[in-house]
Amino acid sequence: MSDDASSGAVSAAPEPSSSPRERQRAFAPPADREVFELPLWISAEDIDANNHVNNVVYVRWLQDAGTAHWNARFDEAVREAWSWVCVRHEIDYRRPLTLGDAVAARTWVGQPQGARFSRFVLIEGPDGLCAQGKSDWVLVDGKTMRPARIPRWMVDPFRPK
Repeated sequence: MSDDASSGAVSAAPEPSSSPRERQRAFAPPADREVFELPLWISAEDIDANNHVNNVVYVRWLQDAGTAHWNARFDEAVREAWSWVCVRHEIDYRRPLTLGDAVAARTWVGQPQGARFSRFVLIEGPDGLCAQGKSDWVLVDGKTMRPARIPRWMVDPFRPK
């Protein structure tokens, strides 16, 4: 799924619309955004009474993908000075995943709006797209935990190299 497994970068396409009708289609990243890929694992604890991955696990995967992307692009000093607080998760479920399925998350960020970034995540399994999610994250100062406008230098690492 990745063009460059060591960096997590893959090729990109247009950004998703935010209207409910458009969200029914698969999200596609804009050409000016890096797509980061993270392999995911399904454990027995992730399986619910319906014998598939529980919806709460998908929320965890959205957060794990975003955190891994952030950690891969910024050093410890930046990560200590700044943090992200999620203010909204939205997930569209397409097909179930079960124990033993190979799974990966592909994620990218949208355009910054003040202190806020939308992050898009595709969860892909053996039969293609299983779920897609959009999370809204607010940048906060690591000491005061107060929102802060996203600086330009923080956007550039999320662009293709």
